[in-house]
Amino acid sequence: MTEKINLTRRGFLKQSIRTAAATWSAPLILTLPLRGNQAPSNKITFGCIGMGRMGMGNLKDLLRFDDIQVVAVCDVDAWRLKNAQTEVEKHYREQQKTATFKGCDTYRDFREIIARPDIDAVMIVTPDHWHSIPAIMAAQAGKDIFIEKPLTLTIPEGRILSNTVRQFHRILQVGSQQRSDERFRLAAELVRNGRIGRLQTVKVGFGKDPFTGVHSPSPVPEELDYDFWLGLAPEVPYIEQRVHPPQSYDRPGWLRTSDYCCGMITGWGSHHLDSAHWGMDTEYTGPVEIYGTAEYSKEGTWDVHGAFQIEYTYANGVKLICTDNEKNKQGVVFEGTDGWVYVRRGFIDANPKSLLNEVIGPNEIQLYRSDDHKRNFLDGIRTRTEPIAPVEIGHRSASACILGYIAMRLNRKLKWDPDREQFTNDEEANRMLSRPMRSPWRI
Repeated sequence: MTEKINLTRRGFLKQSIRTAAATWSAPLILTLPLRGNQAPSNKITFGCIGMGRMGMGNLKDLLRFDDIQVVAVCDVDAWRLKNAQTEVEKHYREQQKTATFKGCDTYRDFREIIARPDIDAVMIVTPDHWHSIPAIMAAQAGKDIFIEKPLTLTIPEGRILSNTVRQFHRILQVGSQQRSDERFRLAAELVRNGRIGRLQTVKVGFGKDPFTGVHSPSPVPEELDYDFWLGLAPEVPYIEQRVHPPQSYDRPGWLRTSDYCCGMITGWGSHHLDSAHWGMDTEYTGPVEIYGTAEYSKEGTWDVHGAFQIEYTYANGVKLICTDNEKNKQGVVFEGTDGWVYVRRGFIDANPKSLLNEVIGPNEIQLYRSDDHKRNFLDGIRTRTEPIAPVEIGHRSASACILGYIAMRLNRKLKWDPDREQFTNDEEANRMLSRPMRSPWRI
């Protein structure tokens, strides 16, 4: 059970992260009064947490909506923080045709955004290990949440977050934008309506992370609060290639470091396994058996999996085979007794091809339709209706990825109870469901 700490807003704002670390006993879960719903005519006010590569992309996408106002941005990197503030204020100066607009506050500590009663919603685009605590706190503070995938880094954190979001009646949208792609929706509808016969196998393919050499510790950049960046993760020396790699790298180093991420199995797996679950009609459950193998580097800064293969078995007998795309096509292939459907971003194919011209009738299964992922989230805030990628579905797709991660690490067959969210045959695997949290952070 999570203990909660009550703070006045004024008292909260006076405390820095280091003061908190010295004086508070964990957990750092903030309880604030639940805010009432805003009138539809009002703008939805946003605070954006995490302003790196994906954070800036999501921010720019959010700014295209006239019925929202970004009033605050947050990052532990001062350079990124200033860049985000400049982007927001430039946008509103151009929109309002004024040269003097300055209305976007900056914070290094996400809790200061959550403490603001004038903020309706938050967008969380932090490294994966920093997803759960800000999201749980935001839900308790009565704020709606857009959060990048994967929902959380561990299954217990995901369960707590899902329960908290529903307890406080919040709207949460996971950044699983393939659900707002008509091709993925059509593929799922064809499968769910039996157009390929009885579903037998689903094959999922995506890339693998490269290995790298050993890197020496380097000075922490002046603009980065590295201790806060680590947060609940283990304390280790700063290495540029592990945290903020040079621009020549295609992806941030933390995505390839197991203290902060599970690797491609959550990076791309969260997208494609979510799409697979949509077609399989297993969005609110999970596999019952998992077996995985993977290659791992024997040394080097990056330690997540390379080439891999995972086989999931579901209660209905369907097998989901997830591999790097040297073994499977990139995307999702649904194979049935009477045909197949293959979908990836920007492409869909089927056998027989006539399936692509099928019309799903009014009395058949019609899946949730969204043509714009963030617009769908904003509409959910206004109408208080569940968005297309809600918290429990996000939890289940992330859970499948994390189960694959554990199975690859252990290299043995695991049996899973998706209702109890426990392994039934392996206590070592159960111990891997949670991760220690560095003091003072805990849930």
